[in-house]
Parts: sequence; structure tokens; C-alpha cells
Amino acid sequence: MTLRIPKVLLVAGVAFYYTLVVLNNCTDYGTNYQFVRHVMLMDTTFPGNHGMWRAIHSSLFQKVFYDGIIVWESITMILCWVGSVRMVRKLRGSAAAFQEAGRMAVAGLTAGLLMWLIAFLSVGGEWFLMWQSATWNGQGAAFRMFTVTGIVLLLLALPEHEIPA
Repeated sequence: MTLRIPKVLLVAGVAFYYTLVVLNNCTDYGTNYQFVRHVMLMDTTFPGNHGMWRAIHSSLFQKVFYDGIIVWESITMILCWVGSVRMVRKLRGSAAAFQEAGRMAVAGLTAGLLMWLIAFLSVGGEWFLMWQSATWNGQGAAFRMFTVTGIVLLLLALPEHEIPA
């Protein structure tokens, strides 16, 4: 029981974080869209860099990419909420039942890790050279969330033991 409660609370904490992210991205669409737009335009990268051919100027493609991020965040949020609720329901159950209940949370946390790694650190950071921008650089936030989510996933991956009667 000692580690089960922190597992549930931390997964719920990640779910809460994603709830706020999705809420903000939907209710203030334009603000965060501008971030994605400028990263894809590469308009604040180092002058004269040889990667400018990668820039995407199509607002349609920029919006599709941003909408895809919001959908990805929503899936992560839902999986983490469902996982945390399922774990609460099996809090006093067998080790196998609790571990099984956490499978959705593992899927959600993995989805979150992949989003930060692929969309932000790889595509944004390296493909669109976001690291060169002093204005539109989200690598610090992406690394922070990758780390937080990864730590929660590692805790969740710790094996469960039977609760003594």
C-alpha cells in the first residue's frame, strides 16, 4: 500500500496537468498555435542557417500539426485519468489486479513521453531547429515534462507485492 497511493496520486497529477494543457490549448487556441507556427516557420532561428528549407509556410499544415498535438495530449489525459481511477478501484486488491489496473496509466504515460520526445524534442527541437530560437524554444519545458512523466512511469513500473492479510 505504501507505493500504491503515490502511484495513483502521481498518475492523477499527470492527468490533471494534461487536463489543464488541453483546456488551455482549446480555450486559448491562438496563443499556443503561434508557438507551433513560429517553430515551423523557423523565423527566429539563426540567420543564414542551412536548414531553412525545412520551414513549413502552409498555415493549413501548421494547424493540422497543432491539432494533432492537442489530440495526442487529450489521449494522454484520458488514458491517465482512466488508469488512475482503475488503480483506485484496485487499491486494496491483489498485486496482479493492481498492476493490471495500471496498464492504461502506463499507456498514457508512454503516450506523453512519446509526444515530448517526438513532437517537441525531435521534430521541433532538431528538425525545425527550435534550439536556435531565443523566442520560440520549448525544449526546456519539453525536457521537464519528459522527465516528470518518465519518473512517474518508472515508479509505476515498480513491481507490486501482495498485501499481507
